[in-house]
Amino acid sequence: MPHWTMEQIRKLRPAGLVNSPGFSHVAIVPPGASTIYVGGQNAVDGTGQLIGAGDAAAQAAKALGNAKLALAAAKASLQDVVQWNVLLVEGIDIDSVYAAIGPQLAAAEPPLVTAAFVAKLGLPGALVEISAVAAVPAD
Repeated sequence: MPHWTMEQIRKLRPAGLVNSPGFSHVAIVPPGASTIYVGGQNAVDGTGQLIGAGDAAAQAAKALGNAKLALAAAKASLQDVVQWNVLLVEGIDIDSVYAAIGPQLAAAEPPLVTAAFVAKLGLPGALVEISAVAAVPAD
C-alpha cells in the first residue's frame, strides 16, 4: 500500500506559532482517506505483562513498538501518523522518554504531538501511554 506524500497530507506550522522540528500544529487530511485510531498503548508484552518496570525510557520504547504493531494491523506505519498523544506519569524524566522514541518519530514534516502529565495510568506500574491517529489511502 503506498504511503501518503506531503502533497496529500499537509502538516502546517503557521507563522506566529513556534516552528519546532519535533511537531507541527495543523494537519489536513485529504478526502477519501481512511482514518485509523490507535488506542493507548502501554509497555506490555503479548501476555499483558509490564515491560521495563520503573524505567520510563524502556516503557516508552515498548509502548511505541506496540503502537507500531497496531498500525501495521491496519496496514499503516509511523509515516502515516497524523497525531501522537503521549501520557506521562507525573515526575518522570520527559527528556529520557523523548530520547528513547524521538529518533523513530523524526520526519521532515513531523506529525502533531500532544503530551500531558497525569497522576497515574490505568495499568499499575505504567509510566507512559501512547496513542495515535493515522490516515492511509482508502481501499
